[in-house]
Amino acid sequence: KYQHPKNGFFSSIIKGIVIKIQNIILYIHGFSGSGLGSKAQAFTSYYQDKLFIAPSLSYVPDLAITTLCAMIESYIILDINVHLIGSSLGGFYAKYLAQKYDINVVLINPAINADKTLVKFIGESPNFYDNSHFEWNQEHIEMLKKYQVNPVDINAKTLLLLQKGDALLNYKEAYRYYESIETCQTILEDGGSHSFEKIEDKFHIIDKFFNN
Repeated sequence: KYQHPKNGFFSSIIKGIVIKIQNIILYIHGFSGSGLGSKAQAFTSYYQDKLFIAPSLSYVPDLAITTLCAMIESYIILDINVHLIGSSLGGFYAKYLAQKYDINVVLINPAINADKTLVKFIGESPNFYDNSHFEWNQEHIEMLKKYQVNPVDINAKTLLLLQKGDALLNYKEAYRYYESIETCQTILEDGGSHSFEKIEDKFHIIDKFFNN
C-alpha cells in the first residue's frame, strides 16, 4: 500500500501557485495502444471541460507502471483525487494501481491474467498508432506477474464493464474474478467487442460512479 507523504515546504509552495484542482481522470490504454486511440479520444472529447489525461505508455510493463505511479503520486501530494479508467491491459494495470493507492477505478474489458493472455504475442508486435513494431518477450511476461492482485485483497471501488462479444479476452475471467467482490459493480452486455462498442453510452454511468 502507498503511504501518503507529509506535505513539505516544496509541495506547500506548489499548492500556492497552481489553480486548485480537485479531481483528475487518468486513462490507461491497452497492449500496442496509445493515448491517441479511438476510445481514449472519445473520453477526451467527453471530458474536455475536466482534467482528463491519457498518456501514451511504454510497452515495457515496468516502465509503464513506473510512469503511472509517478503521475498518481504527484497528484496525491497535491491532494487531487485520482480516478482511473483502464482498458484491456490498461485494465490490468489499473486494477493493480487502484489497490495500491486505494482509488476508484473503471475497468473496460480488462485483462485479468495478462501474463497468460499476452504470451501468444511474444515476438514482433505492431504499435497501432503508427504501425511501427516492437519486440515483446518473455522478460515482459515475467514483469507482468509482479502486478497481479489476489481478488481476496481487493477493496478498491470498481466499475466493471464487460461485453460477451470480446473475441480477444474471455469475459468470464473478469466476471468470475470480481463476482464475489463487494466493492465491484458489474455491467455485462451481450454482443459487443474487445474495444467495447458504444462506450459513449456508458459515460453518464461512469460519471455517476466517480461522483458517488
